[in-house]
Amino acid sequence: MVIGKGQADGFLQPDEIRSIVAESIDSLPLSGKRVLMIIPDGTRTMPMPLMFRLFDELLRPRLKALDYLVALGTHPLMTDAQLSKLIGRPVADGKAGDSHIFNHHWEDPKTFVTLGSIRAHEVSQLTNGLMRQDVPVSLNKVILDYDHIIICGPVFPHEVVGFSGGNKYFFPGIGGAEIINFTHWLGAVITNYDVIGAGYTPVRAVIDRAASLIPRPTSCFALVVTEDGTTGLFFGAPQEAWKAASELSAKKHIMWLDKPFRRVLSVLPELYDDLWTGGKGMYKLEPAIEDGGEVVIFGPRIEEVSYTHGKLIDEVGYHCRDYFLKQWDHFKHYPGGVLAHSTHVKGLGSFDPATGVESPRINVTLATGIQKERCDRINLGYLDPAAINFADWQGRESEGIVVIPRAGETLYRLKIRDSDPLS
Repeated sequence: MVIGKGQADGFLQPDEIRSIVAESIDSLPLSGKRVLMIIPDGTRTMPMPLMFRLFDELLRPRLKALDYLVALGTHPLMTDAQLSKLIGRPVADGKAGDSHIFNHHWEDPKTFVTLGSIRAHEVSQLTNGLMRQDVPVSLNKVILDYDHIIICGPVFPHEVVGFSGGNKYFFPGIGGAEIINFTHWLGAVITNYDVIGAGYTPVRAVIDRAASLIPRPTSCFALVVTEDGTTGLFFGAPQEAWKAASELSAKKHIMWLDKPFRRVLSVLPELYDDLWTGGKGMYKLEPAIEDGGEVVIFGPRIEEVSYTHGKLIDEVGYHCRDYFLKQWDHFKHYPGGVLAHSTHVKGLGSFDPATGVESPRINVTLATGIQKERCDRINLGYLDPAAINFADWQGRESEGIVVIPRAGETLYRLKIRDSDPLS
């Protein structure tokens, strides 16, 4: 059973959100229990201060403990100041009141517990034969200190899994390297072009199967949000709440176009601190760009490719999927997550191993604080952001030239394409 509601037009009011949270909490036998909330970091639009306040008011008094774990995946650890902004309460030494606000220490193997593995034959079934290997499943072991785990996070079209949210907050959110790299590379093999916004995907199937190994009861608040407000809030088992939210997200977060863009100025919001997260300014636009077109990622404040994986990306560069698949022996030792990010930013293309010629479908250019020499080294185009005059881009939609003012969360796709490539 799913509790909640949503609407493609308009927003839920605070009293409606409070009522849904209260009903959801009342549906669970949590009195005297220890509860861990899995929440997003600062790279997602999310009314986390409101949700934190409601949990503190409606849930905390009946519990033995209510703590929070930030689903960082492999994003940088958050400071107390960043955590304070995230939840809307002062955080000192990782605590807000009597609640712990934990960073997910993905970089420390000692923080994980192995839950089991998904065997190769089952992986083959789940991935429609694309992959066949054992996949170890590990998770942040702090979950074992609690009686019930609740996910609370938004749902958007997503480049790896189709739509974010639900059990994705476990994998990759607080998951181990093996399943993170496996699922990201699986998504890259399918390609962002086909997987993003495509409903229930093979990657989602693997994640849901991994989540079935979690030895604690789990629930989920799945939200559909924009910069302007919350359009949906659903609560239930993670798969069910996610399904309801993803159906609404498909209506709210996908813009269907009659004809493709030729050139796009993709303006990144302050959600993104590096290209690793800001690559969404490409992912959400790739399906709507004509062959030979260009995405210019505009973010002058971004000065780093990835604060976590920058060294590896400098070695690998940005390339289309077939560049790696057709030279797999050379690249197979790199983390699948790094290779996946590379292909997602570069987009579709082809590679001829006989000539060494790579032919991307579209061009990707950075107008950021990342210098030209580095852009050349990592195989992306460069524009000086200071030289960009917005007036030169605006009012040219008839030419296929557009400015996307807050890129990264709305997906743009063409009506002439199948509305669900993986169905």
